[in-house]
Amino acid sequence: MRFTPVKTLAATAMMFAFAGAAQAADAKCELDRPIKFGGMNWESNLVITDVERFIMEKGYGCKTEVLPTETLPALAALERGDLDVNSEIWLNSVADPWERAEKTGKVKRVGDVFMGGEAWFIPRYTAERLPELKSAADLPKFKDEFKDPEEPSKGRFYGCPAGWGCEVTSNNLFHALKLDDSYTLYSPGTGAAQKAALTSAYKRKQNVVFYYWYPTPLVGALDLVKLDMPPYDAEKHKCLTATKCENPQPSAYPENPVFTAVNTKFSQDAPQLTEFLSKVSLPLDQVNETLAHMEESGDDSADVAQWFLKNKADVWTKWVPADVAKRVQAAL
Repeated sequence: MRFTPVKTLAATAMMFAFAGAAQAADAKCELDRPIKFGGMNWESNLVITDVERFIMEKGYGCKTEVLPTETLPALAALERGDLDVNSEIWLNSVADPWERAEKTGKVKRVGDVFMGGEAWFIPRYTAERLPELKSAADLPKFKDEFKDPEEPSKGRFYGCPAGWGCEVTSNNLFHALKLDDSYTLYSPGTGAAQKAALTSAYKRKQNVVFYYWYPTPLVGALDLVKLDMPPYDAEKHKCLTATKCENPQPSAYPENPVFTAVNTKFSQDAPQLTEFLSKVSLPLDQVNETLAHMEESGDDSADVAQWFLKNKADVWTKWVPADVAKRVQAAL
């Protein structure tokens, strides 16, 4: 058997590294400034943003940066041009503000990422303890089972994290179901705080009722039951998404299209990058698998993004031209 000398192997590795660097250097970005992404702090957005940034940097030769923000401020920043890209907008959570922003002509919806969902949940062990609790409208009868430690005469409902787009709809729905007298509406300060509180309650088998969205590692990892809602009504839901809904009426959440939006001037100045972003689409099972990997590994979003790029080439290579894909793969 013939062995290649170690020095030769090292030289070969160095040659490939130089080749990869040269390939990346070949790519010239359409913009001579950093591309600004909105950094929302939930897992799927963190990973998708890092996937897109890696592709832009290694495949298109661009510089990128992330500006931490929340859903509604991000939409306003996109409209102003302070952001170029918002990788993950959940339409039903911001239907009214999005419609207003789109009418200005300053923002554009460019691609559908996946179809998400939202619901109010209880753990399955709670559903088994309280078999008569089937719907959100039943909650007042069971307020003592979800006792708020800070206000024991009421139950606690965990709403959407403060400042997120879903907070408006979740809060309006809470009022529409007339839960104010029997429950406190608790809005965690961050997505991480919400997840930590719910995971802790679940591990201790405490009864807990809460709003959450999917696909997410939490919904995938826990055994949960959705509470029934009144049938979906488009007009009622439109009011529920408005910050000033005068008379909120209950309606189920519809399926929630999740899409990519860009600043219109960015789309004009960077048509190739906009074309790439318009093709970013993920099957739900791939999102679930990627988020499950994140939960199990404990890796940060940048590492999970590279895991995705290494293991899901059949998905993301459809988004970009062959030469771009080649440069990205050389950089992994």
